[in-house]
Amino acid sequence: MAITRTDWSEHYTRGRSFRRLGEEEKNLLVEHAPAPEGGRALDVGCGTGEMSVYLASLGYEVDAVDAADAALARARTDHPDAMVRWLCLDIERDDPAPLDDTTYDLVVFRLSVAFVNDRTRVLHALGRRLRKGGTVVVITPVSAHTSAEKRQIALDEDEITALTCGWTSVQRIAVGELAALVLRGPCADTVAVERSVPATGYAVAGALAVVTDEHGRVLLGWSKRGMWEIPGGKIEGAEPLEGAGVRELAEETALHATGAAVVTILTDAAQGVPRVTAVIRIAGFTGTLTTAEPEKFTRWEWHDLHGLGCLGPVFTPSAQALNAIWPGVIPGLPPVHAYPIATEPAPVPGEPAEAVRLRHRMADAVITGGWAPSASLQEALRMVPRHRFAPETDLKAAYDDDLAVVTRRDENGRATSSVSAAWVQADMIESLCLKPGAIVFEAGSGGYHAELIAHVAGPGGRVVTVDIDPWVVRRTRRFLTEAGSGRVTVMEADAALGAPAHLVPRGGFDASLITYNCWDISPAWWEQLAEGGRLVLPLEIGGYARAIAFERRGEVLHARRFTHCGFVRDQGQQARAVPVVPLLDGRLTLRFHDGSAADTKGLVEALRGPRHEVATGITMGSGVYFGSLQLYAATTLPGFCRLHAHQDGGVTAIEKDHDAPAIIGDASLAYLIYVQTRHGERPQDKEWEWVVHAFGERGPELADQLAATARAWDRHIRADDNDRHADPVLTVHPAGTPDHLLPAGDVLDKEHSRLVFLWPGRNGHLPAPARPTGTVATATGEA
Repeated sequence: MAITRTDWSEHYTRGRSFRRLGEEEKNLLVEHAPAPEGGRALDVGCGTGEMSVYLASLGYEVDAVDAADAALARARTDHPDAMVRWLCLDIERDDPAPLDDTTYDLVVFRLSVAFVNDRTRVLHALGRRLRKGGTVVVITPVSAHTSAEKRQIALDEDEITALTCGWTSVQRIAVGELAALVLRGPCADTVAVERSVPATGYAVAGALAVVTDEHGRVLLGWSKRGMWEIPGGKIEGAEPLEGAGVRELAEETALHATGAAVVTILTDAAQGVPRVTAVIRIAGFTGTLTTAEPEKFTRWEWHDLHGLGCLGPVFTPSAQALNAIWPGVIPGLPPVHAYPIATEPAPVPGEPAEAVRLRHRMADAVITGGWAPSASLQEALRMVPRHRFAPETDLKAAYDDDLAVVTRRDENGRATSSVSAAWVQADMIESLCLKPGAIVFEAGSGGYHAELIAHVAGPGGRVVTVDIDPWVVRRTRRFLTEAGSGRVTVMEADAALGAPAHLVPRGGFDASLITYNCWDISPAWWEQLAEGGRLVLPLEIGGYARAIAFERRGEVLHARRFTHCGFVRDQGQQARAVPVVPLLDGRLTLRFHDGSAADTKGLVEALRGPRHEVATGITMGSGVYFGSLQLYAATTLPGFCRLHAHQDGGVTAIEKDHDAPAIIGDASLAYLIYVQTRHGERPQDKEWEWVVHAFGERGPELADQLAATARAWDRHIRADDNDRHADPVLTVHPAGTPDHLLPAGDVLDKEHSRLVFLWPGRNGHLPAPARPTGTVATATGEA
């Protein structure tokens, strides 16, 4: 029988305690975990505080936690002057909110870890709070030196092995009859391992049960084979697949399923023997978790999904089954063939209190920032479980309102899919101006963004989301099955082609949302959008991305809102390789994000010559937004490109891996950078000035042109409030629209569209839409 919080309080109320802290233990801590300057320690299961006070004497700032109020009352009485923060907290079951976001140099479990049921999860969760070089020290009795009647206070060798798996550094030190485990590096990779397979000419067929508790944690057992496994075993006779999973769950854990469904069939081979595994999703259960077959398993524990990638050895079919339910949760697994079952099971609820708290905190931050003014979106942010669409990510990161969670990368490490930052998702949804019952198209899937939209659109609404990546589609479908509303349809296709015809509502979608950077606007998005509908997409202009909300009026899209943003790049047929020209043996590159590469003949020689400089007189302080200057230059300057530096210093004074707006012409180049002109300790004491550098015979002319553009921006576009910079009037017209049918403004031509920008301060002159290649067009910024 598990010892309860009440039991512990009664224990301490009666004056009972544990063995005193010995000299060997003290010496161990001094040797293996000396307090660094400003060091902080966490004492878990602190009891009456003897260890906590000793850690404070070593120089640590100490947080001491215990589930028993009576223990903490005695600690405060016994140590009234101790510099210790005493916290009543069940480290296994409670929301860790009292710990705030504190990180530690040392975490100590003294004589307490044996009483933690899900000790692997708890240790790994605390391990993620360790500072660089931090240590977890576990001091525990061992069963070999403990009497049978006190067996529950000790760990046996199998339990110690399970506890230390998933750590990159493990030291075991004898402290008298106690064992001290010194653990560092809490995220060793999960490794898929096999167990022996009997020689047979037939395939091995089995069923594995994936079961989660009310907190959304998944059940794994440490087997006598020295690996983690989920419940399951061979199929007996002609029993149904889900029946086999349910039976194995009951036999191994004493849990009785209240619902089960086959999710997928996996096929692979082990030691040359074909293997067929049915993955069974358990919808709910009754009973008390028990190690019902101790000859096979040492113990069962509930694990956080985001910790599954750091467990050490996991039985290969178990790892594959977990990845089938939550694709991507365990990376680097051996290949397996998967055959998903068409019938999807019902959603499976469950989340920890910490997720609810963090979700409300995220929603509050987004709402306070002004990104979600509508009541329906505010409710969606508080209701839709974001963490369930990024299960490989810890809760704190999943609910960081300013953080995008990358969920997939290509072979070069470039992000290809992500859950975008919550504030920008909210801003884009608000820009859709959705009404109840709206039918919405989404290009680029993941699940969370679509579920937010579905919640805002309400029960009568629907979302069609399309992605080109089969893995992303499979993952999105699984997560929507686990935690969705049932109002999102996921399709595998190139989203640039729009939604499949049978899913497009008569009259078109009420709104469309594109969730990746686009160089151009797909004709399909245009055609499938209803009259008056909103299209929101991150559009690249000169390589700078802005989430722009367009409203369709006939054949023209009218921009209604601009938001500075950045997303993963398009992977479909509209993906565009940016023309790049290397200079100075690759130390510099010119990138032509719109149009083809201009003639750069003679630029290398020019860069080896003298540098011309023009100070614009435009200054800025810390934290000033200048994205509008980039966009203004990109849309008003013929010959615009971007100059990238790939090493520090050099002739350009551009920092490594940074770039500058530039223009070129006639073997000459000019670019715009900012130079610090005033230094100080405080941000408000610092100042920078915009300066133009130029090379080549025409450099001074180009420099004056670029400086004039910057000054025009300063007069007409810039504002003291970062949120008040002027936006252009932007309309988008189909490619092929003749010049005389375009409104006044600066034209940027793309493959499928013509963008016309009318900025404040420009008189509406319409320059030639093609970029000049050999001459310099005069542009003062007030043409």
